[in-house]
Amino acid sequence: MERKWYLINAEDKVLGRLASRIARILIGKDKTEYLPHIDAGDFVVCVNAEKVIVTGNKEKDKIYYRHSGYSGGIKGVPLERMRKEHPDRIIYHAVKGMLPKNKLAKMMLKRLKICVGTEHPHAAQKPESISL
Repeated sequence: MERKWYLINAEDKVLGRLASRIARILIGKDKTEYLPHIDAGDFVVCVNAEKVIVTGNKEKDKIYYRHSGYSGGIKGVPLERMRKEHPDRIIYHAVKGMLPKNKLAKMMLKRLKICVGTEHPHAAQKPESISL
């Protein structure tokens, strides 16, 4: 199976619409040979992750939760702080939630490359630019 590389610029794109388009490419739904039990998706390189926009009051209200596994070990990070510290994780979590909840999702997520800024280390693969 031949996998293509796509380059997506996240600057001034709405997070949910961007994530659904990326998930569709990772799953392989745009291909004619798509089957739900076969991982036929392509690679996606997403640049300018820190410039993605969200609508409404999500910048202050949206919280990313994680749990340590211990009692009372839940932590929450608001979107504002996540954008300052780890802007790539905003897109990562959005795409992860849109992938199927099965064994293939981990392999699909490995093909997602998110970069902060315009530079990326995948120029040798000659990714095809996509406009959303």
